[in-house]
Amino acid sequence: MKGATAVRLSGLLASTAYFQTALAGLYAGQSNLNHSCSLVKPILSCSAGATAELTDSCCVETFGGLVLSTQFWDTYTGLEVQGQVLPKDSWTLHGLWPDFCNGSYTQYCDLNRQYDPEPSPNTTTGKPDGTPVPAYKGPGIGTFLAPFGKFDLLAWMNKYWIAQNQPNQDFWGHEFSKHATCFSTYDVECYGPQYREHEEVVDFFETAITYYQELPTWKWLAGCAIRPSNATSYTFSKIQRALTTNFGATPYIGCSGPRYNTTEAGKGSLDDGYTRLTEVWYYYHSYGRTQRGQAKKVGADINGGRVTNCAKEKGAVWYYQRTKGSEL
Repeated sequence: MKGATAVRLSGLLASTAYFQTALAGLYAGQSNLNHSCSLVKPILSCSAGATAELTDSCCVETFGGLVLSTQFWDTYTGLEVQGQVLPKDSWTLHGLWPDFCNGSYTQYCDLNRQYDPEPSPNTTTGKPDGTPVPAYKGPGIGTFLAPFGKFDLLAWMNKYWIAQNQPNQDFWGHEFSKHATCFSTYDVECYGPQYREHEEVVDFFETAITYYQELPTWKWLAGCAIRPSNATSYTFSKIQRALTTNFGATPYIGCSGPRYNTTEAGKGSLDDGYTRLTEVWYYYHSYGRTQRGQAKKVGADINGGRVTNCAKEKGAVWYYQRTKGSEL
């Protein structure tokens, strides 16, 4: 993610502190033996028993237990001439993120698995005194799938996991390196003595897709007569109601573009929310490993954080159509 969405919005969550973490596995001295997760009770992340002291952190998410499945609505890719286009009648996958249970988060937790060509931010804390995150200069992360024969996975990702103004696989490298390395269940040690290089990368991609496929944002909105339009705007409460009703908990809905009170329509208004619908984040606590795909839906305001940065005045939000030639 780049630009305005490179970091979470200030004030979104109850706490936005960053935490310095080790530059290898999340827990020092972790063995690669005895992680038979079928023998471990799938404890709910962020519950009292979901700590590394009480259970196997390879089998229960003990580090980033507040899981966010995130989606984009972009109207162009910037690389249409190279065949990088957006899927028709579908939002695109942004990623799967591990926040701490209090709503704060960390990033780039293992620099030995740093595959992001353009780290954003470029330190582990997002601050000048943080550990620098070196730019990755090796083969694109998409090439990691070939030794596993995952060509169907690669094709799917190139259709639904789409970047803007950068090649898709650079974006995937960013999502894995910044976020997946901060899940306890994707530590290399969790894959045992027969670990194959990049096995956890494939695992993360497939898991992110599992969550995404249960969240048909475009269909949910369209079912409530909310469709992309360059002529008709929408009211935030209607968008929120459509997604909350279908998901079963309140998601975070993100907007970009001009603030409402800077537009002609909002002149004189006190509403300074943004006016272009661009993102949705769905929140969960996971049962056991996130890879199991079993989770409890929770509201984005679980820690007292905001549920949107969008304008709330009637008709203030635009859900724009895709640019001609940007959708297939």
